[in-house]
Amino acid sequence: MFLRKKVQLEMDYIPYGGAGYANFRLLQRTTKKIETELIFSPSVAAIIRNDQGEILLMLDAISNIWSIPAGAIELGETPAEAVIREVWEETGLKVSPKHLLGVFGGKDFRWIYPDGNQVEYVTFVFECEVESGTLHAIDGESADFRYFNPSAMPDLQFPYPKEIFYPKATESTFFQKPPLGNQTSEDM
Repeated sequence: MFLRKKVQLEMDYIPYGGAGYANFRLLQRTTKKIETELIFSPSVAAIIRNDQGEILLMLDAISNIWSIPAGAIELGETPAEAVIREVWEETGLKVSPKHLLGVFGGKDFRWIYPDGNQVEYVTFVFECEVESGTLHAIDGESADFRYFNPSAMPDLQFPYPKEIFYPKATESTFFQKPPLGNQTSEDM
């Protein structure tokens, strides 16, 4: 479920789940100072299910890549506040985060923008419940919304583990395991 390809995007657009134009401008100001060095960005993503247990995905209007609703955490914002805001901006849905499904990052969660700026995301993925609203893109970044069965999802922008898409697959928070060679003696 992971599509690793460079996508040519318009310069004033952030593909990662609608971090939005304001965050892009902040990113531009920051990266002007550091050129195209890799920067780190804390982010959130939402798993939203319908009554059949299918997962809500968004088709990006420019890149044509499917993703779960996601985006950057703004300064002064908690991850829970950020996921509520991002889901609203991208989908028009008011949600309530129910629990943290996992925390993901590392090299597989990097993105290179057309201007050469590089971002590595660390993403807090929340299970969210819809409180109200109707699916429509408030920020205009989504071309389509669709619910998918977890076993039939298209490739996504980032390689979230399949386990997080199945309801109640685990009662604990999912963390990536360190690659072999980076494990502590307790891991062996």
